[in-house]
Amino acid sequence: MPRFVISPEISPELFDDLLDCWVDVTNAGGAVGWVPPVSADDIGPTATTTFAACADGGPDTLVVGFDDDGRVACWAVLVSTGHSLMTHWRTVMRVMVHPKHQGEGYGGELMRAVAEAGTRLGLESLRLTARGGLGLEQFYARHGYREVGRVPRAIRVAEGDDRDEIYMVTFLPENA
Repeated sequence: MPRFVISPEISPELFDDLLDCWVDVTNAGGAVGWVPPVSADDIGPTATTTFAACADGGPDTLVVGFDDDGRVACWAVLVSTGHSLMTHWRTVMRVMVHPKHQGEGYGGELMRAVAEAGTRLGLESLRLTARGGLGLEQFYARHGYREVGRVPRAIRVAEGDDRDEIYMVTFLPENA
């Protein structure tokens, strides 16, 4: 199982490993903001912005799981709205498990680590969106999230292939 670090220092090596994971997950069909095929050049600008918001006490929190070789196996980000009336929750984004670790339980472990990070931050709830058509809502439901809304055909992955955007929420154990 992965070894998790909440808010790691994002060295150039870690940045590259996170970006490589993002590219590999996308090219394997993962719903993490892109449609394959992609390269590091495609995702790099978004990765730079994403990880900058997690660095040096930024508003967002990175959760990374490392495999036995010390490589990034899975990761997610807890994103703040930046609004003073919404400091009690975060949006979980970029939930991904490297393809070589799919089916090994890393996804469930990642969701537990995300909840732990939320609890450490004193949060009451976590929200996320999922791309319809992939069964992701069943995965998240197994980890305590419930569907609270859906926008039909909000995500266009290709011409003629529109997917629902599914909104889900969980309340952290101390606040359930």
